Amino acid sequence: MLYDDTIAAIATPPGEGGIGIVRISGRDALRILERVFLPVRAGAWRPYRMRYGRVVDHAGVTVDEALAVFMRRPHSFTAEDAAEISVHGGPLVLERVLQLVLAAGARAANPGEFTMRAFLNGRIDLAQAEATLDIITARTTAALALAEAQLGGWLSGELRRVREQLLGLLAYCTALVDFPEDEVEPQDVVSPLAAALHALDALVATAQQGIIYRQGARATLVGRPNAGKSSLLNALLRVDRAIVTPIPGTTRDTLEETANLGGVPVVLTDTAGIVETDDPVERIGVTRSRQALSAADLVLMVVDASCAPTVADREIAALTEGKRVILVLNKVDLLDTSGSVSIVVRLQEYGQIRNNPFDATVAVSALSGQGLATLGAAVAQQLLGTVPQPDGRMVTSARHRDALARAADHVRDALSGYGHGVTPDLLAVDLTAALSAIGEVTGESVGDDLLHAIFSRFCIGK
Repeated sequence: MLYDDTIAAIATPPGEGGIGIVRISGRDALRILERVFLPVRAGAWRPYRMRYGRVVDHAGVTVDEALAVFMRRPHSFTAEDAAEISVHGGPLVLERVLQLVLAAGARAANPGEFTMRAFLNGRIDLAQAEATLDIITARTTAALALAEAQLGGWLSGELRRVREQLLGLLAYCTALVDFPEDEVEPQDVVSPLAAALHALDALVATAQQGIIYRQGARATLVGRPNAGKSSLLNALLRVDRAIVTPIPGTTRDTLEETANLGGVPVVLTDTAGIVETDDPVERIGVTRSRQALSAADLVLMVVDASCAPTVADREIAALTEGKRVILVLNKVDLLDTSGSVSIVVRLQEYGQIRNNPFDATVAVSALSGQGLATLGAAVAQQLLGTVPQPDGRMVTSARHRDALARAADHVRDALSGYGHGVTPDLLAVDLTAALSAIGEVTGESVGDDLLHAIFSRFCIGK
């Protein structure tokens, strides 16, 4: 155990709920629990057995009915003695229970301190610790699956194998340097270096998709007034979030909401129609639309299938140059009823309004839902770039990606250097640097500043 004190915090989200939990961890967890919780049935505490009773103050007055459990180290989340008290989930009740626990000798926990203790006590490594936050903040089932796989230790296992290969080589190089007079049995250097490099490069290659699944991306809907941008936003969200009327220019400001499109959390930004206007409010809206367009990872250019392309469509298309753009032919239900022009013809007409071809074209009807699934799949494909990994195992953190890329570069330098006959001491320098970079992911080589930065992003009760 690395800590001498005992911490406590409310472990459930703020607000009202059916239950709320106060979590305690540290050497005095049981003593504090016994001071604030009075079981209905007397007797010694048996670890991992839930007990019914009352939370009482120093005068023995009941604060709330409760359930409580005690967990003996090292078989708890933090690998310390720990306890949890479940009471009714009202903010006032939870705060009163927490204050009683603090008065009994606990200290208020810092953000992420429970998980930090689990890491520092050796129960999980740093990659798994970060995965607990990813599970909490996951916005799609795909992101949740990735976080659960990382918490399960797949990334740690991959890196452990690479680390063992590099440590074996480092030991060999150190022996050659320290005992030049002795005969050191020759060892294959190229094969383990090549295997380590292949594994690291493969992990880095998954990061582009993994980071998008975890962090999401931004997609901006642009187009002329009354092209159906707000209707499309509502259809993709499956809720009436934006105001929709037949009057052109209803949307006069940007509106952001997150949608799950093909497993990717996408922040969709509905914008005001980009037009020339003398209205000062509309001008502000158009300016913000242009800013949202500039910041977007992907642009959905929404056009009206019931109309042929206009000069305004061409001007808006010109603003999207340099961006990945999906042409969304909306209101195709109107073509189906009129029968005057086919969808294919309209797509061909609008496909010519941009100097560079659109990255994808999709015909939809925000009214009927036609083509929405296809649009969601097209958005995910444009953002991910390639077909997702079949096993769902991806590096999902930019910090991990950068550290593993540096590790791969050091291994690559070691492999190249060995081929050019560098001395064992220089080879050891690259191997040590590679191991240090890997340790930034698993936690073997991280400083207090980095740990604070990582765990400060957690909620207080985790």
